[in-house]
Amino acid sequence: MLVMGVDPGLTRCGYCCVEGVRGSERALAAGVIRTPKEASRPVRLAELQQETVQLFEEYAPAVVAIEQVFFQANVRTAVGVAQAAGVVMAEAINAGAEVVEYSPTEVKMAVCGYGRADKEQVSRMVQTLLALPERLKLADISDAAAVALCCLANNPAAWRTSPGSPAAPSPVLQS
Repeated sequence: MLVMGVDPGLTRCGYCCVEGVRGSERALAAGVIRTPKEASRPVRLAELQQETVQLFEEYAPAVVAIEQVFFQANVRTAVGVAQAAGVVMAEAINAGAEVVEYSPTEVKMAVCGYGRADKEQVSRMVQTLLALPERLKLADISDAAAVALCCLANNPAAWRTSPGSPAAPSPVLQS
């Protein structure tokens, strides 16, 4: 099964495609969709939408797992993150994928065994669980990988098989 984990954001939206079941996961692709801060919010959301559609066409995930948006101190930032998550969720449904959301605590529990793990602990566990030669460079990517791993750990029997996957899986990429 192929799960795309997403750490939503308007400036940086991390993603990671993970294939397999608990204990035999492997990352096929990972990166960050970036939008320019100087562009208007509608333009940035449209760019995010276009990039997301391309990713869904290329990888055809069975499930898109998204980290839930929680209140942040900066309301403007929180609104942008929530709108970015909405774009990703809508396009995932349009692509025929299931959509699930996990809280940051659920993700940390699934990956680290501790709901208050810090970013470094999550990054180290993602590297270990995916047998990566080095840690993912950006927290947005590592967080997205952790969300995908959480999905595979929590609901492996609930997901249908991916309708398609790339013919030649690419190595883990970072944008």
